[in-house]
Amino acid sequence: MSDVRRKRLANLLVTYSTEVQKGDWVGILGDPNSLPVLRDIFEAVVDAGGYPTLIMNDEYMQRYFLRNATREQLEWIDPTMKNYIEDADVYIRVRAAENTRAMTNISGKRIQDYRAAQSEILTTRLERAARGEFRWVGTMFPSQAGAQEANMSFEEYEDFVYGACFCDHDDPAAEWRKLSEMQQHKVDYLAGKKQVKLQGPNIDLELSIEDRIFINSDGKRNMPSGEIFTGPVEDSVNGWVRFTYPSIVGGRAVSGIELKFEDGKVVDGTAEQNEELLHAQLDTDAGARYLGEFAIGTNFGINKFTGSILYDEKIGGTVHMAIGMGYPETGSKNKSAVHWDMICDMREDSQIHVDGELFYENGEFTV
Repeated sequence: MSDVRRKRLANLLVTYSTEVQKGDWVGILGDPNSLPVLRDIFEAVVDAGGYPTLIMNDEYMQRYFLRNATREQLEWIDPTMKNYIEDADVYIRVRAAENTRAMTNISGKRIQDYRAAQSEILTTRLERAARGEFRWVGTMFPSQAGAQEANMSFEEYEDFVYGACFCDHDDPAAEWRKLSEMQQHKVDYLAGKKQVKLQGPNIDLELSIEDRIFINSDGKRNMPSGEIFTGPVEDSVNGWVRFTYPSIVGGRAVSGIELKFEDGKVVDGTAEQNEELLHAQLDTDAGARYLGEFAIGTNFGINKFTGSILYDEKIGGTVHMAIGMGYPETGSKNKSAVHWDMICDMREDSQIHVDGELFYENGEFTV
């Protein structure tokens, strides 16, 4: 069944998020569940004069490969993907999970071995994006599994997803431009600042942002978005944080995570559930114990936890941090095969001070 909001989402991804131009080579990546919106995106790319390449994935095949591939197969780099990542202009990724726990019983070590082998492709993608050579956006299409994970009916979940992307408005791009303007004021304020201190019931943490750049994430890379983020100075993070919501990696939820930092490095990490996977992530490589990202969520259209990091990290009134790979455009120098986001709620009795000035209190900006 056609939904005008679905068409708006496809057009938003092509004309606003990635600004597809005539002659662009555009990869459209998705799975069988996302086929309805992939068709809409394909049409929008063709209408914009782009050259579309459809790249399909499937949970069953992915799972079979991770379970049964030999060491040599796990380390193989697909030459078609390598060629695409090195030469294409645009990357549009749509996820629509059939089963959000599809990878639950795959060992964390197997997943990390595969990710480590594929890190060359991730690094190329991030570096090309940082140089402005590769425009990309990732989104999610409503699925029954996504609705179930979010504790909603499918119809409620559709409303949530399209609302979070402003596709319930006649002109979603105009709404994103408004959010972008608000966030830019905060980014401009933070330019040139040095020290960030976060305090609250779940956090007592200091980090340096000296000579680092905050990015205004306004729906150009993630759809939906609504965050400002940077890469903290690698050896500057000190203190502890308890993350409010489960963090999901490879379809497995790790909940009750607490991390303690000394001179930037995670020196102690515990979790109430799937702690083995937390340690597998932290032990992936040298960069996995350092923060690659620090961010503040600003999208108050996303007001509840859904189990999907795409939405959850943008929840208005939260901060999130990612261990591992940093985004080069922020000035981050951290390299890792891991980039794993974790969310901390700041809506009660919590403050952020920047260079000693109150910047944020109980989920709201004060400057």
